[in-house]
Amino acid sequence: MSANRDSQITAVHSIDHFALNVPSLGDAERFYSTFGLDVTRTSTGLDVRAADGHRWARIFSASHKSLAHLTFNCFEGDLAAIVRQVEAAGVTTDFSVRAPDDAIDSEGFWFNDPDGNLIQVRVGPKTSPDAKAPLGHRNAPADARGSCVRSDIAQVRPRRMSHVLLFTPDVLRALAFYREALGLRLSDRSADIIAFTHAPHGSDHHLVAFAKSSAKGWHHVAWDVASIDEVGNGASQMAAAGFTEGWGTGRHVLGSNYFHYVRDPWGSFSEYSADIDYVSAGAEWPAGDFAPEDSLYQWGPDVPPYFIHNTEA
Repeated sequence: MSANRDSQITAVHSIDHFALNVPSLGDAERFYSTFGLDVTRTSTGLDVRAADGHRWARIFSASHKSLAHLTFNCFEGDLAAIVRQVEAAGVTTDFSVRAPDDAIDSEGFWFNDPDGNLIQVRVGPKTSPDAKAPLGHRNAPADARGSCVRSDIAQVRPRRMSHVLLFTPDVLRALAFYREALGLRLSDRSADIIAFTHAPHGSDHHLVAFAKSSAKGWHHVAWDVASIDEVGNGASQMAAAGFTEGWGTGRHVLGSNYFHYVRDPWGSFSEYSADIDYVSAGAEWPAGDFAPEDSLYQWGPDVPPYFIHNTEA
């Protein structure tokens, strides 16, 4: 799609929150709390917040893990145009759906994307960053100690959510739908295996990504931290609590972020992510199509087989 065509599409500006169904709220509370997030009990499940105080996730009890819904925010003047775009894409919109225990979730409208994921779009605050934050780094001068002892390391607490990645049977179909309906623009992709999209109002390199699988599913959520040290320290704090499976530490090619993925109790992942590429509002990102063997990571350990396994397939 041409840049001119992209500029004619009205876009959401950020993700407000995601909601997951999981088999055990107790396991979820322990996992996300250990990860460094604030978890509170509600009458229907859990609310999860990062250090910025925003509620980034809702967790519900169910027989198996799945995405319950994904909520996007838009500017007030853009809602009507986005409704028209979604309906033009052949999807029926519903203004009456209400998520459990939260009347505000009846705002905006709901629909199912081509994979059957429940999506909400509503007017809400821009939660995606307006500029790229500097990478924190302790660069000690000569004759000074550059690190601290392990006992002085504070718990890593992610600053905010960065992005989510969904499994889909058809990456190119998902890419086209989210572009035409919600205005998310291609950042980069690798054939029809994986694709990364950003919002045009100022966004990390990817806000929503799609990976090919035999079925839809939830792969991971990424949480932004301030430094490479926090990526590594986060991995250590999770391992100390028994969450040893995952992938990392390493550096991605597409997005450029430093990463460490921790496997959750249901076979999906939460990622510590630092210094992801940033696309400024109105900027044109040079989207590319990269060979799979040259695009996943610049350095890091080998990818474990379970990293690409869709436990919902």
